[in-house]
Amino acid sequence: MRNSLDSVIKPGRYIGNEWNSIHKDHSSVDVKIALCFPDIYEVGMSHLGLKLLYSLLNQREDVACERVFAPWMDMERVMRDKSIPLSSLETHTHLNQFDIVGFSLQYEMSYTNVLNMLDLGGIPKESSLREGLPLVMGGGPCTLNPESIADFFDIFFIGEAEEAFLEIVDIFKGVRASQGKGEVSHREKEELLFHLAKVQGVYIPSFYNVGYEPCGKVKDITPRYGWLPEKIKKRTVLDLDNAHYPTKPVVPFIQIIHDRIGLEVMRGCPSKCRFCQATSIYSPRRERSMDKLLNLAKETFANTGYEELSLLSLSTGDYSNIMELISRLHETFKGKGVKISLPSLRASSIMKGLETILKFTKGGTITFAPEAGTERLREVINKRLKIEELLKVARLIYQAGRRNIKLYFMLGLPTEEYEDIDGIAELILNVSSMRKELDGKWGGVTVSVSSFIPKPHTPFQWARMETIDALTGKQEYLKTSIRKNRWVKMDFHEPRLSFLEGVFSRGDRRLSSVLKRGWEMGCRFDGWTEHFNFQLWQEAFKQTGLDPDFYALRERDIREVLPWSHIDCGVPDEFLKKEWVAVEANKPQHVLRRPASR
Repeated sequence: MRNSLDSVIKPGRYIGNEWNSIHKDHSSVDVKIALCFPDIYEVGMSHLGLKLLYSLLNQREDVACERVFAPWMDMERVMRDKSIPLSSLETHTHLNQFDIVGFSLQYEMSYTNVLNMLDLGGIPKESSLREGLPLVMGGGPCTLNPESIADFFDIFFIGEAEEAFLEIVDIFKGVRASQGKGEVSHREKEELLFHLAKVQGVYIPSFYNVGYEPCGKVKDITPRYGWLPEKIKKRTVLDLDNAHYPTKPVVPFIQIIHDRIGLEVMRGCPSKCRFCQATSIYSPRRERSMDKLLNLAKETFANTGYEELSLLSLSTGDYSNIMELISRLHETFKGKGVKISLPSLRASSIMKGLETILKFTKGGTITFAPEAGTERLREVINKRLKIEELLKVARLIYQAGRRNIKLYFMLGLPTEEYEDIDGIAELILNVSSMRKELDGKWGGVTVSVSSFIPKPHTPFQWARMETIDALTGKQEYLKTSIRKNRWVKMDFHEPRLSFLEGVFSRGDRRLSSVLKRGWEMGCRFDGWTEHFNFQLWQEAFKQTGLDPDFYALRERDIREVLPWSHIDCGVPDEFLKKEWVAVEANKPQHVLRRPASR
């Protein structure tokens, strides 16, 4: 492969041998694992979960764990032209020579990249066509509903994998030792899957049958064997202080998306926003201790030399001792040129410690996520936010010399009216005006506007999405509202892309045929705007006889069997139903009409 790198734009994606990468002799290990990320190197190498599993598995002397990323379009052309198989970075071993091929499923629009990587790696795409090894395994947030891509996987893992992956390795090693050397037969593969299915969090889709109503809705999801659980329970790591953490991560030769130390301070979130799937994925709330975090930060810095440290969680400002942690990290790295950064914050959680944050997180943009423009709609989505606090914080940020504030909003939320969109415009301008009060100049505001997608295991999982036309119209309406303010920069998510994400996030197994057809027609890197081709997807649905509107635009009955009803994420169904009923009871009774003009 190295001889072919002179014709690709970023050869650093494919050469390997980075600082802290681990190379093992395959003849000296019992289990060979490929960790696959279905996106380019720069994205995959920024992901904490991949770093964690790579470090954890390579601690074992009996395991060789290596990395594989999706090749960009130019590299794929070279590989196909020259019949070069997809291989690992560490030892350039072909993908089909590993025992376990594990994919990180972070985003539904990367599914065609999974199929492409299997094909480039010489592995049959459908699990039913694969004899023996490797076992193809999927993990990550998308496994809260893995049905859309179920036909291509032998195993899914639901939840946090630090402890369970080691159990999976032990079982794999033990069963394979009892089976003897040589090729794995179909019967031996079934035996292996039988043993793995007993691990909490492991879901073997071929062991479950799905029935359908004549109208197309799911009728039932039943295990093929009596000893299998009717619901697969999410796995959770309860003690974060004693959980493995990657303090010696691979340091890339090229710049990646998040080129820094990522220090995970906690999992879970105290807020219960009704649209947020991550709350269900990472509940319950757990924190790492202060001393543990300081030690992890010092070790990682010593092993990498990174000049930025980001405090990671769903709600970092809600870490119980966040201000003390920031102060102690600042003291620890004083004089070493390390910048501390924070993700999206809640204004109320940082009010008392804003001076500390502004002092010790120099430079950069501070981010808030109001999500909706009015108090009424924020109550619907259960987003706790006091606008007066946000504006006060914005004023102090500008006063401290910061030039920009970032805000996140969503369009298409349940019960949304055009008055709520007016509220978004008003809030953006009010934030910007906080600087104007100080020096007569508008403050810089960067706004990211996404489209609401009803996600599984949230109170909004029964809701319908807005149509593509409706979302496009609302985006144009919001753009018009603030077009004259050059200090506001807006970024809108592509409604057609959001629509397809909604389809596959709420889909059933029949969508596997659409994914395969889309890939066959050339769909790749669908999450990248320059490569997204909605027309190809429309044709794929047409050719497979499935209606995407059935999955995205249809409000689900609360009694309906959902495609993900057999996945237990730890949040009781009755709680989700109660929350959705509360929203339904407050729906506006009139038809929502767009105002004639602005």
